[in-house]
Amino acid sequence: MRTVRQSIGAPALSGILGVVLSLAFPPLAAAGVQVAFEDNVKSGTIVIRTRERRLYLVLGGDRAIRYVVGVGRKGSQWAGKSAIEGKFIRPNWAPPESIRREHPNLPKLIASGSPSNPMGAAAMTLSGGSYAIHGTNSPKSIGGFVSHGCIRMYNADIMDLLDRVRVGTPVLVTR
Repeated sequence: MRTVRQSIGAPALSGILGVVLSLAFPPLAAAGVQVAFEDNVKSGTIVIRTRERRLYLVLGGDRAIRYVVGVGRKGSQWAGKSAIEGKFIRPNWAPPESIRREHPNLPKLIASGSPSNPMGAAAMTLSGGSYAIHGTNSPKSIGGFVSHGCIRMYNADIMDLLDRVRVGTPVLVTR
């Protein structure tokens, strides 16, 4: 589901208040942009370059859509091939045991919409492990080395990507 913003049009929201509000809230998306992409990768593949902290959806014709992402922190990065295994809107989150060992007070399940649920607006699970490409409850983390191995995106960006790919889409993660 996409959110449509409507302008109130009230004069009170213009001028200084508008500037203050625009500075107080981080952007909801970095908005994927089309870029040149020269790599020997099949059209429709998702390529994640952790060193760049970028995700590319390969379009073909030496073009891709590029998104800024948060990636695994030191000791939690991985590389390899996978595929989209599932697509979920507003998912619950069950922290893996490795994270619960680090944070023993975490519950076994964090409900969708909870401010402590890091999955954000949507998630696409990856085959072969416990990783996902997902939204975030912490937009300031996008662009950093921040996760336990998952790929974080702005919520608007994960919704855009979710619409563009299908279950089975190949994913290639490189360092």
